[in-house]
Amino acid sequence: MTLALIIFGSLLAFAAIGSAISKLKKVPDVMAAMEKVGVKPHLVPALATLETAGGLGVILGIWSKFFGVLSSAALVLYFVGALYSHFSRKHKVADFGAALGIFIIALVTTYLQIQR
Repeated sequence: MTLALIIFGSLLAFAAIGSAISKLKKVPDVMAAMEKVGVKPHLVPALATLETAGGLGVILGIWSKFFGVLSSAALVLYFVGALYSHFSRKHKVADFGAALGIFIIALVTTYLQIQR
């Protein structure tokens, strides 16, 4: 496994699981951002579960290419949805910068997983 894949996979797992934890802890800024894009409060735990599963799958992907590709690609799709939610409401980059960053990391990780 390449060093780049280890670095990007670690960043992606850390970011996804960290994002999930902030949702589960109901961090005020995170909850306000969720509300701004129209996410109902009862859906937040489900979104956090998806992020956690993706992050754990990326970690499992260290040993299994299948799980690495599957989970990193799933996180790409998750963050495509997040970005779409922001774009459809014409938010500024400051409102979706974190989602954009994680999306790019997930995209690079998926590419590296496929190439290994």
